[in-house]
Amino acid sequence: MREETGRARLSHRRAEEIFEGNTRLLANPLASPEDIENLNGWSLHRLRHSALTHDAEGGTSTPMLLARSRHASVRSLERYGHPGVDAVAQHVAERDPAARRRR
Repeated sequence: MREETGRARLSHRRAEEIFEGNTRLLANPLASPEDIENLNGWSLHRLRHSALTHDAEGGTSTPMLLARSRHASVRSLERYGHPGVDAVAQHVAERDPAARRRR
């Protein structure tokens, strides 16, 4: 119990249990609510992975991704960034000096 707030601190393990339990139907959209006890939900690690993937695809810099993910190696970030053809085309178009002059 924290003296400042009078509230208990939520452990990572308990947060994982709560998140997993509350995402079971989201992770299994075709399942019925009666089956909820037999389903698996998402993990906090998956949530973290998704956030980093969206940031990488959105153009967040490598140093920022390293800092946010707390990875020590750029190689460990390879699993997060998989931009598609459209994302690469948009990235190139946004940085084309000739296109900027035409605006």
